[in-house]
Amino acid sequence: MALSAGKLKYLKALSNKDGIIAAAAMDQRGSLQKSLAAAKGVDQKAITWDMMSEFKTAVTRILTPHASAILLDPEFGLEAAKARSSNAGLLLAYEESGYDNTKPGRLPDLLPHVSVKRIVDWGADAVKILIYYSPFDEPQVNDIKHAFIERIGSECEDNQIPFFLEFVGYDPKGGNEKGVEFAKIKPQVVIGAMQEFSKPQYKVDVLKVEVPINAEFVEGSSVYKGEKAYSMAEAMDHFRKAAAVAAKPFIYLSAGVGNAQFVESLRMATEAGTDYSGVLCGRATWKDGMPIYATKGLKALEDFLSTKGVENINAVNAALKGATPWFKKMGIAATA
Repeated sequence: MALSAGKLKYLKALSNKDGIIAAAAMDQRGSLQKSLAAAKGVDQKAITWDMMSEFKTAVTRILTPHASAILLDPEFGLEAAKARSSNAGLLLAYEESGYDNTKPGRLPDLLPHVSVKRIVDWGADAVKILIYYSPFDEPQVNDIKHAFIERIGSECEDNQIPFFLEFVGYDPKGGNEKGVEFAKIKPQVVIGAMQEFSKPQYKVDVLKVEVPINAEFVEGSSVYKGEKAYSMAEAMDHFRKAAAVAAKPFIYLSAGVGNAQFVESLRMATEAGTDYSGVLCGRATWKDGMPIYATKGLKALEDFLSTKGVENINAVNAALKGATPWFKKMGIAATA
């Protein structure tokens, strides 16, 4: 797999000395505002830009000494980016938070005041895009999303910056993505997306993917809730099948689950022998800090992050012992 000198330099800045991407994520916007507002008992509009920036800056400053990179957003996160540890690279989000809910298909959009060139100028080492994607959606919906990603891939290529594509599965029929019925089809959703966006026309450099199972429904997992969607052997097989279709390096996202569930998912990925290249982990590390900040303020958040937050991120880091360097997945030498 060919990789330009420009993209190679940036990818090295995002990974640790072993070529593993051990990144933290703090690009939540609408969901963070909602959670802070709910914990504070106020309207979402009462969560100001200053509060959002303050929360993101605390997370970035305290957690990035333990991360190879941080994912932030240009709306509230540029001040936080300045607070990151010198060892940590920077990814910036390019998409609008959420999706267009006036039409079917959870269609994405870009931040109107942002371009890939501006992301480069702000000092980022990668561009990140999130889309909601299901291979079971209507072909005309997915065709719009395919064209959307093709455009961004070309823009990243022109600016010689890595393109990290995150896809989050969903049920086009409106089912509960946290329930057992979606858990049963989740492997097909994840595998279908990994297969599609590995194609060369998208110019994606790193796939940011969900684990292909829901560990709470894996019989025998440490977080099993008692309702079975797969046996442990079946779950392992889903991990291997998803990894096999990825023609690009891929990293796992925590997708809003708790730390214990994410660490268990990484343990299963390692046991299955998947060649994932790291993580981009957000809420599994710091989400319990949201009600603390909302009700007790900045100092209490900093205390939480310095203790439990660091403990959480180190638990994820320890689970990465089975990860594969991204350059090995690309088939290039470590010193290239």
